[in-house]
Amino acid sequence: MRILARFGVPALLYAFLSAMVIFALFPAFFVVQAAFRPGQSLYSLTLSLWPDHPTLDNFIYIWTKIPFPLWLRNSVGVSVGTMLAGLVGSATGAYALSRFRFAGKQMTLILLLAIQAFPSVLALIPIYLILKTVGLYGSPFGLVLAYMSIALVFCTWNLKGYFDTIPRELDEAALIDGCTVTQAFWRIILPLSLPALAVTALLMFLTAWNEWVMASVLLLDENTYTVPVGLWGLQNDYRVPWGYFAAASLIVSVPVMALFLGLQRYFRTGLTVGGVKG
Repeated sequence: MRILARFGVPALLYAFLSAMVIFALFPAFFVVQAAFRPGQSLYSLTLSLWPDHPTLDNFIYIWTKIPFPLWLRNSVGVSVGTMLAGLVGSATGAYALSRFRFAGKQMTLILLLAIQAFPSVLALIPIYLILKTVGLYGSPFGLVLAYMSIALVFCTWNLKGYFDTIPRELDEAALIDGCTVTQAFWRIILPLSLPALAVTALLMFLTAWNEWVMASVLLLDENTYTVPVGLWGLQNDYRVPWGYFAAASLIVSVPVMALFLGLQRYFRTGLTVGGVKG
């Protein structure tokens, strides 16, 4: 009983955690084995965990036989453009809502929250009409504007909440030292907001990277397709190329992992501790 009381609970805890890790990683492993499996099947009749004759044929096909590299470049361009434009718009808007007093501020916050409650698909037709009117329908730049309009609301709220935690005394001290409001925002607030900016940048990037519905409606030419739209066109009523999908999934996960690892060091809080003394 003493041994069970001493080692039983940690052993059960480790066993539970190990089971959860396996449960979480198995879908990723399933995609990996499907990418290296010959043909377009997800598994073999023997239900083996790894293909008997792994091959790179799926990777070679999507990289050389279809314009996948072009679709990947389009996805990177649209996602990076959405991320940069969204950061500028959400950071400036959040700072204004956090620091300034103006007529309609409370109503603006309420409207932003109300807009966030509706599915983004409802805005597809208005966005389509606007882009067609201004001549950006079918353009990747128009798709960037559409994605930015969707993600801007949540990201503005996210940054506004973080800006509220930064003491106003820092702004006042910067103004007393001769900074303008813009300089205080650029030199004081933004460096202290790197954790929130990193999260916002990742959310903006993922909004454009994984989206399919709007891209399939707003893009016309195959040369402007993003990866989700291009891969969707590979299937038909009689064939679903699971092997190509799995191989492409592994490739498109690399930029996301690289961005996450690059921003990981900013995912921390407490940067303003000691910034002011009470």
